[in-house]
Amino acid sequence: MTHSPSLRVGLSATTTEPALTGGRMDGIGVYTHALQEHLPHAGVAVLPFSFAPPGHAHRLTASRALPLSYPVAALGDLILPSSVHLSVNRLLGKDAQPLDLFHATDYRIVRMDCPVVATLHDAVPVAHPEWVRPKLRKLKNWLQIKAARKARHVITGSQFSIRELVECFGVDENRISVVHHGVRAEWHDQPSAEERDATLAQHQLRQGYFLFVGTLQPRKNVERLLDAYLALPPVLRSARQLVIVGAPGWRSEDLVNRIKAAQQKGEHVVWLNQLTDNRQLRHLYAGAGAFIFPSLHEGFGLPLLEAFASGVAVACSGTTSLPEVAAGAAVEFDPLSVGDIAAAMTTLARDDALRARCIAAGHRRALELTWDEAARRTAAVYHDVLSH
Repeated sequence: MTHSPSLRVGLSATTTEPALTGGRMDGIGVYTHALQEHLPHAGVAVLPFSFAPPGHAHRLTASRALPLSYPVAALGDLILPSSVHLSVNRLLGKDAQPLDLFHATDYRIVRMDCPVVATLHDAVPVAHPEWVRPKLRKLKNWLQIKAARKARHVITGSQFSIRELVECFGVDENRISVVHHGVRAEWHDQPSAEERDATLAQHQLRQGYFLFVGTLQPRKNVERLLDAYLALPPVLRSARQLVIVGAPGWRSEDLVNRIKAAQQKGEHVVWLNQLTDNRQLRHLYAGAGAFIFPSLHEGFGLPLLEAFASGVAVACSGTTSLPEVAAGAAVEFDPLSVGDIAAAMTTLARDDALRARCIAAGHRRALELTWDEAARRTAAVYHDVLSH
């Protein structure tokens, strides 16, 4: 049911703006796009805005450019009095109805001429600085901590993340609400066998492979996943490929070299590093025998829901937010143990009954977590903020 809009909300769209992302959305982009699509059904009129680099405002096609670049706006926050703020309402024109609030979904938080709600997905840069780029790391972390405290209210994706935000950002726990993410409805629609098989043939895949989806970076722990796969019995590796879908990220050079070396040795390892077609990605999930997610740290873990909705058995790390998201629907393992990861992969490959139970439980879990429900809970946070 669609409600007539009762709130006007500015939404940060920098992570979804094609002119700024090249068409490739990360997890924050998926989250932001989902809110933009589903909040109107919860009675919220959404106006997307982006921080564009200087001279690039004219390139924006799906959002309005904020009047300053983010570095300039953040610097202004530091050196100007608290009474000075970014005037987003001025962009709407003097005759336009002003925004009720602004929702920053991507950590770019500055003072504005309306209340600001911020989604903080995790505290990785502060909690685990070894996993992020060292360039200006301390300065960026300091700026992020100060920015987080400017938000009138904070939304996060899991109960696990609350502890991190309190400890690392110093956010008052009473100003944090948990809103679980969702999965888009089309993930529940299984592609036809012809569509799926065409995509698999295009990438030289055989149905039943082990699948991983995510950027290649230290936090995702793909090195141990590769080690675990190569430790499997040869007959199992021959029967089931390891398919890694994700662009190379920071500190991925050694991993990329190891993947290429395994391929040169004839191992059944496939790396798809330029896949941006969501339709094809759904086909890849549908063709998998098991989805393996060995991440060391997640504020939520959207790929779990995508796998659940796609009807794929899942094995994942039993750490951070992932047990909360899986809610018992996945086989859990110690992500620091190559042997434990390999054992989980072997179990899902060979135990048909367990795999069937995981698929059924995952399907139920995916039906519980929808973007419509996430949007409804997010709108409730907006109303609560404005009522106090």
